[in-house]
Amino acid sequence: MNDAVPVTILSGFLGSGKTTLINYLLAHNDNQPIAILENEFGAVSIDGDLLRGGENVNVVELSNGCVCCSVRGEFTAALHEMLDKREQGVLKFDRLIVETTGLADPSPIIQTFFVDERLRDAMHLDAVIILADCEHIQRQLDEHRVAAAQIGFADRILLTKTDRVDDSLKEQAIQRIHQINNKAEIFEIVQGECPPSLWLDIHAFELNDDIGVTQGFHVIRAAEPQPMKFQAFRLAPQQATQSWNDDIQAHVFEAGKLDLKKIGAFMESIVEQYGNDMLRYKGVLAIEGNPQRLIVQGIHKVVGFDYGSEWEENKPAQSRLVIIGRYLPIASLREGFIAASADPVS
Repeated sequence: MNDAVPVTILSGFLGSGKTTLINYLLAHNDNQPIAILENEFGAVSIDGDLLRGGENVNVVELSNGCVCCSVRGEFTAALHEMLDKREQGVLKFDRLIVETTGLADPSPIIQTFFVDERLRDAMHLDAVIILADCEHIQRQLDEHRVAAAQIGFADRILLTKTDRVDDSLKEQAIQRIHQINNKAEIFEIVQGECPPSLWLDIHAFELNDDIGVTQGFHVIRAAEPQPMKFQAFRLAPQQATQSWNDDIQAHVFEAGKLDLKKIGAFMESIVEQYGNDMLRYKGVLAIEGNPQRLIVQGIHKVVGFDYGSEWEENKPAQSRLVIIGRYLPIASLREGFIAASADPVS
């Protein structure tokens, strides 16, 4: 893993500002070697010609259709070819950014880095970054299911074009995004001006005990007139006054200490039955008789488990599972999660 290339998947609906963000990165990248894998619909490059890279920037383009439809083919082959050239010294890069077309569902792209053995060893997925156009995101969510899928998979969301809407519309957009994904922090950026540290090397796919439930909105706003200084403010959950019937929503399940066999059977069952509709899920679980936190993290039916740090002696151990999914039987899932609780000690 120390030598593995960090990979960032950058997605967002059409016109959300992905190319602008990458150009800002390239202008503030200290000339570090970086590769950008782009997806185009047609044979003629558009976005690739707009990127302003230096000699250490390598742009590779896929022009035979949507990345998400060719994961087993052109996309995987392109990654293998890039690794071949890197090993031969022909292509130099210490970081890879996969910029998807605005109509791509990130799911198959993410899974590629877990199911392909060579990619699993040579690259490590750092995070899924989604750009959301504040001016148009609500209409996009109403009309295009993939827009909700993109937000659902996000580890971090960059809210763009906020300067084109008033505070009321911006607050509605934030509330709706949070209803779909309450794990991802939201960063408000203008004209792509975003420090690389806010969306690179955030280690979102590492098995750690940070459950990451925001329980509100964490929005970072650039202060004027110095855009590189950031201020944070928090909108409490009770301020959310609207609800939308989006297919994809975030759900939180809580319990005390769990029985290892029961929770293992529960997770195996729901992944098998509902994994196709579970976009992202992560749990920090308290297991009866074990002082360590049990970490679970998954995407659809690809799931990993590991033990993390020990629970603090002066704090009650609490199990929490966050599932971002669609068409899930939430009531029965919550009942099943609670049913995995350890039997009371007599």
